[in-house]
Amino acid sequence: MAENKVDILLRRLMDATGISSQSELAKELGINRSGITHARNKNSIPDKWIVKLFRRFKVNPEWVDTGKGPVFYNAEPREGGLDQEFRQIPKVAARLSAGTGSFETEHEVSDYLSFPTAWLARKGAASSMVAMEVFGQSMEPLIREGDTVLIDQSQTRIMAGAIYAVGVDDTILVKRLEKHPDALVLCSDNKDFQPIHLDAHSLDKVRVLGRVIWSCREYR
Repeated sequence: MAENKVDILLRRLMDATGISSQSELAKELGINRSGITHARNKNSIPDKWIVKLFRRFKVNPEWVDTGKGPVFYNAEPREGGLDQEFRQIPKVAARLSAGTGSFETEHEVSDYLSFPTAWLARKGAASSMVAMEVFGQSMEPLIREGDTVLIDQSQTRIMAGAIYAVGVDDTILVKRLEKHPDALVLCSDNKDFQPIHLDAHSLDKVRVLGRVIWSCREYR
């Protein structure tokens, strides 16, 4: 039995963008999961899906349809002449705190950072990743004020010693987390900052926003 053409196109789209499931694809498209099932039954993908994914990932519509030509319009050639596949991750205007105090609450995308899709797939769920700028000195020298961190919002299960973006009341902090019985400890790399101990009565105010999986520093 011949494979449904829509399945072929969906597999191409998912391979190119790093999207790992049809549920994740539906989320990127802003539709219900049933919309993809409907497209499969009709054996046809709406053009507006391709347009949306082109705008988001620069995926070449001709390659999606035929499997020929460059995967991306802005692809850089790899060694050997093959296309390098990249995915753009949004950088939002909200700024994480690596100390104390408030943070900017704007969530508009201010920029995009490009990463190899294969690398992102190894690190976590690309569709849940977001980049933000850090301010404060509590995580120095590893993460300095002005650094950009990449956060996977799908990784909220606490691994001892890993670095997370954590919301506490109206503040977002970048800290190493340690779980104690009925308590959570937010640790700083900078020893000038004391650990923050949150007991059971304070845990309802805490939101683990995601794990920090990468950081970069721009020299000015």
